[in-house]
Amino acid sequence: MVLVVALFCATTLWAGQWAVLGPDGGDVRSLSYDPSNPDHIFLGTNTGTVFFSNDGGHSWSRFAHLGSGDDYVLDHIAIDPQNPKHMYAAAWSLDNQQAGDLFRSHDGGKNWQALPGMHGKSIRAMAIAASDHKVLAVGALDGVYRSTDGGDSWERISSANQNEIKNIESIAIDPQNPNVVYAGTWHLAWKTDNGGASWHHINKGMIDDSDVFSIIVDSSNPSVVFASACSGIYKSDSAGEMFHKIQGIPFSARRTRVLRQDPGNPKIVYAGTTEGLWKTTDLGQTWKRVSNPETVVNDVLVDPRNSQRVLLATDRSGVMASDDGAQSFVASNHGYTHRYVSAIVADKNDPNAIFAGVVNDKEQGGVFTSHDGGQHWMQKSAGLGGRDVFSLQPAGNGALIAGTNRGIFMLDRNASQWRPINAIVNEKTSSRTVMKGKKKTAVATKTAVRSVLDAKVNDLEVTPKRWLAATTAGLFASTNEGKSWSGGPVLGQQEMVAVQAEGELVAAATRSNVFVSNDGGTSWKQGHLTSFVTSLRNLAITPDGQILVASREGAFRSSDAGATWEHMLNGLPDKNISSISYDESNKRLLATSTATGVVFQSHDGGRSWRRGPDSGYPLRRISVVHGRFMAATPFDGVIAQPDHEAESASAEPGSSE
Repeated sequence: MVLVVALFCATTLWAGQWAVLGPDGGDVRSLSYDPSNPDHIFLGTNTGTVFFSNDGGHSWSRFAHLGSGDDYVLDHIAIDPQNPKHMYAAAWSLDNQQAGDLFRSHDGGKNWQALPGMHGKSIRAMAIAASDHKVLAVGALDGVYRSTDGGDSWERISSANQNEIKNIESIAIDPQNPNVVYAGTWHLAWKTDNGGASWHHINKGMIDDSDVFSIIVDSSNPSVVFASACSGIYKSDSAGEMFHKIQGIPFSARRTRVLRQDPGNPKIVYAGTTEGLWKTTDLGQTWKRVSNPETVVNDVLVDPRNSQRVLLATDRSGVMASDDGAQSFVASNHGYTHRYVSAIVADKNDPNAIFAGVVNDKEQGGVFTSHDGGQHWMQKSAGLGGRDVFSLQPAGNGALIAGTNRGIFMLDRNASQWRPINAIVNEKTSSRTVMKGKKKTAVATKTAVRSVLDAKVNDLEVTPKRWLAATTAGLFASTNEGKSWSGGPVLGQQEMVAVQAEGELVAAATRSNVFVSNDGGTSWKQGHLTSFVTSLRNLAITPDGQILVASREGAFRSSDAGATWEHMLNGLPDKNISSISYDESNKRLLATSTATGVVFQSHDGGRSWRRGPDSGYPLRRISVVHGRFMAATPFDGVIAQPDHEAESASAEPGSSE
């Protein structure tokens, strides 16, 4: 019962959390509607979070969180057609793909319980029998499980003797006979006609070695079965005894992740693929692609009252909606923000202008800008070529600098397109011997070696004297505002993850160590960070020269240029520190953690810390934007402190928060 209480608390606490500003969109794994009111739609993510819409998918709100972490992929949410208050959500873990859970709710999703009989199972498929709502079948990596009492008890119905019936990716139940179950695996499909007492292969007509991603049984004629596989889409008119490959979908659209029949018109079937959405209006005889080929479709929802209304769950584009039977689609993500934000930059000249860098969104990501304090966002990524953005820094000339997974880019002030600034010019010194009279003399010759920076840029530091870039090819510096860069490995180490500078003091870091320069990067010495640090996240330097480190193993500070380090524990968590930064405007240090939503503050150089406001979200980085805390999150975009809390963003020591 503890799990139920914890989940309830997590749900109700969101009412007082910071505002999610955006940018809207991100990955969506599943969509499911309430049969008693199809305007009520539930959305599953790949971080254990469920979103809810009460207006048919036009707007969304965060609704519940399943699991104790953020690693649960919710590929299936099923709602009991006889009692919509009863809901089920299948989960598998990204962190440990052999693990997962099956959750059940009796109150429409407000509270959830992990069902003991399925705890630890990596569940990839789930179905409720249309003819008996107490019968459920789920597919896990270790076989097929069935419940005949609404999930109270479970039986493995795939025999241990048939070890090929494993790695279940899809499940379907005959709409008229709950004992007939189809199971698609990573190697072809199986069927039982007697509730699992016996199984037989249904692979006639299928190309061998086909992963079967989705199976559907025609609601009006159970003899008609569709199966999608890596080799194409197959149809059977004999309840799976013989399949034939459907023509019309090219072989390149091989990963058909979902098949969905229109509940109002059985002749219409949608195929959601890694290369767009396909539609047939004649039960598979002919197919037509009806979406952008770049769209990766994970799930399809058709309004049972109106076949013209179609929603898609996609990678990166969030929810796409159509009101004309899939002839055209528009994004429908108002309130749905599920993006990995790497950086937030405020425009110093415009108090309402904000830039955000995002990761993992390819053409749908890059950089977004808002000119109304985060209420609305526009993508500002032309010229980035779908690159991830790991760092954003404003330059003194009004430009914006972006560190990406492949090089550095600049957006000039008022420009509409980013341009690469990746020219590397390193001086190479060679010596040769010449005769001066009768004496041999060594003459040094300097030549410029030119190359292009194409490495991942993890961090940028922009100072009036030099720009610095921490990359997977080493540390690079520019003294001419990015026109050219010079540098490379530091003391033989090239995998740099962070860099900071204060005057001539420069600190650069790998995942496990810090390197310090007192002369602007001309010469370096290795810091002696404790040996158990293996995942360093970022650096900060205070005006008095203290170096601070945020890492998975905690926060550390050095007052002697890296010679000795202190593990900061006085008020800070001892691990999972995601960032430390120096807030110049309020002369304090700020720290965040991926394990809590609290903003930690120190006014004495890190010797002691106190808890600031709690955002309610895991935090990657914190910024003070025009007197208000804004944070970058791993999954929920940019979040901002409520206006009535804003005074704590500039709180002095001893003031209430």
